[in-house]
Amino acid sequence: MSVQTITSLNDPGLAVYAALTEAQLRSRLEPEKGVFIAESPKVIRVAMSAGYEPLSLLCERRHLTGDAADIVAALPQDCPVYTGERELLASLTGYTLTRGVLCAMRRRKMGSVAEICSAARRVVVLDNVVEATNVGAIFRSAAALGVDAVVLAATACDPLNRRAVRVSMGTVFLVPWTVAADPIAELSALGFRTAAMALTDRSIALDAPCLKPRRLHGAHSHAPRRGLAQCGGRSGRGVLGIEAVGGNSRGVLRTPAQVRFCSLIPK
Repeated sequence: MSVQTITSLNDPGLAVYAALTEAQLRSRLEPEKGVFIAESPKVIRVAMSAGYEPLSLLCERRHLTGDAADIVAALPQDCPVYTGERELLASLTGYTLTRGVLCAMRRRKMGSVAEICSAARRVVVLDNVVEATNVGAIFRSAAALGVDAVVLAATACDPLNRRAVRVSMGTVFLVPWTVAADPIAELSALGFRTAAMALTDRSIALDAPCLKPRRLHGAHSHAPRRGLAQCGGRSGRGVLGIEAVGGNSRGVLRTPAQVRFCSLIPK
């Protein structure tokens, strides 16, 4: 491990943290694999535990033997560690939100929809969800609710966006996910029933018996063969996901709640 003290944000080793956009991180640096930034010790630990490869670490010197001591000890020998004065590092965008520790990590090759959903029963589909905060929150909720996989359309925000990763508290590294050109068609071909999530008079509860996967002969004829794909999309007029599933949807769902409440802002 090489600890390098920086005195300027123009240091070449800081380009990945200070000079490149999210799109450039995905394409300019090692375009065949890409790079993302994990922020805060907790999130970095989750990523490393999930097998993501660290490329470099940036932190204040006090963290080398403090909050990041275990992270530093687990780094590969050839992984550089950049450190400097807080006054200098604090001028980096988002630095003050990270408890002073950032890590550049290598992206993994994404699996196919068939691969990540091979044993799945409950899948979330995200179409046109462009806010990084929303994507991070959805992954965090998906992990808490036992969702088996997340499939994103190309119009959705990248789950490895810095803010999405931070908001998710690292659950983007734990819940299997991939991006597909046509998630609904691919999931339907695998035997999943697709349904939009919305509060409407025609929606049925997420825990309705008819949504249980078919296991026995004579089960509900409309039940999914493999599982359920819950589709969420851009908010508007109190509806999520209906425009994403279009004519391929087999129903509209709502999450059971004690109070009928929709947080969406009507247009």
